[in-house]
Amino acid sequence: MTTAAPQGLRWSHVGLNCRDQKATEDFYTRLFGFSRARVVEADGVRVVFLRNGPVYLELFATDADPLFPAAKDGPASPGTARHLAFQVDDVDAFLAAAQGEFEPTLGPLTFDEFIPGWKTVWVSDPDGIVVEVSQGYTDQSTEELATYA
Repeated sequence: MTTAAPQGLRWSHVGLNCRDQKATEDFYTRLFGFSRARVVEADGVRVVFLRNGPVYLELFATDADPLFPAAKDGPASPGTARHLAFQVDDVDAFLAAAQGEFEPTLGPLTFDEFIPGWKTVWVSDPDGIVVEVSQGYTDQSTEELATYA
């Protein structure tokens, strides 16, 4: 049974814990086009909100140890996000613009057998969050999806 989402429901944000808010902010600002939208400070806690269009990242400072090391395309542990993902027009141009700022954790890989032109690379942010960068992804048609019902 399908239910309709509540009226007005929309994506809000992803909260990221980071050891160095400035380094994490710089990473997402420089490479993914985010900009600072708000800073909130209360009870000694500073939260930095970054925005790119309708997408927000909320940065929380922490000195806690990571629960798991970054892995190629992200952790497989239940209850954790595997990775953040962004679409670009050209993965190779994205990597060239990054000017060697990071080593890919996986790829670039092509998935032409699934979608012609689909190409993906995975990188790691300053805190080990895996970030997927893809080009060429498209949804399946309603008819194709119906075969999986």
